[in-house]
Amino acid sequence: MLRNQEIQRYIIIMAIITMIAAGLAVVLLTPAAAVFVLITSIILTGSSLIFTKWRYREIEKLSGYLRKIASGDYTLDVRDNYEGELSILKSDIYKVTLMLSEQGALLQQDKIKLTDAISDISHQLKTPLTSMMVMTDLLSDPKLNEAKRAEFTRNIGTQLERIEWLVSSLLKLSKIDAGTVLFKNEKTSVQDLIEKAIRPVLIPIDIKQQTLTITGEESVTFLGDLNWTAEAIINILKNCVEHTDEGGEIAISFSENALFTEIAIQDQGRGIAKEDLPNIFKRFYKGKNAGEDSVGIGLAMAYSIITSQRGNLEVTSKNGKGTQFHIKFYKKVI
Repeated sequence: MLRNQEIQRYIIIMAIITMIAAGLAVVLLTPAAAVFVLITSIILTGSSLIFTKWRYREIEKLSGYLRKIASGDYTLDVRDNYEGELSILKSDIYKVTLMLSEQGALLQQDKIKLTDAISDISHQLKTPLTSMMVMTDLLSDPKLNEAKRAEFTRNIGTQLERIEWLVSSLLKLSKIDAGTVLFKNEKTSVQDLIEKAIRPVLIPIDIKQQTLTITGEESVTFLGDLNWTAEAIINILKNCVEHTDEGGEIAISFSENALFTEIAIQDQGRGIAKEDLPNIFKRFYKGKNAGEDSVGIGLAMAYSIITSQRGNLEVTSKNGKGTQFHIKFYKKVI
């Protein structure tokens, strides 16, 4: 402590003040008074140095604590039950420690999620890529007949479309997770939304000879982003078309009240098993009734888009009796 320049200056100043006070006491009072002043000054200076040494020791402890925090040890607790600036500083440092600990835990969870996502993506891409490699090798055979060549070429195109959709969907989900998507908050006609969403599924519906019914008043609106919400509903409709047999019916209805705008989409498909219901909005989750080509990302994207706009997406289903999706867009944050 004595090597500290601040302490050295402090001792010098106190010594000068003591000498001046003792000299004045000799001149103005008596030698005994001068001795008293000298002894008192020495005691006060010594007490001050002892107190300063204690404060330096506490600061040194805090420095060691901060070094441990920097190395990743968040288990220490420096709080005490005393009043004073040091106690306040200790409390503030402990709060920062807790915050860093929580951030570290969140970062670790993000790393685990990223690892799982990369693993899932690799698994999803592996199947179509392997299939394409096999068919490419077969196409290089000059003896392959034209019918098979056309079939393999068509299958490669289908696999490429699947890969393109998967990569595009994952990019969209990543943007939503990162908070880089700016959802519009515009008053939008639900009828316009439904018309935009059903266009991509009209051909599959026609191929399977399914019936699509839409009921709702033209005046129904919601506050949100037309294009992104249409993307969410498209994914829900694709799921309904996929799980509804030929000649089945898909029904869309929408309504509005003072609290929210609701859109209901119902199919007559195979339904969702009770144990699968809590997980269908999780990425890459495939239920018991999922198709062979299902990736398990469409409903996850729909859920992310809707909930990012202060909406809510719920599902009710009974095995073998169809599924109903309920979308609610609240008019005020609740």
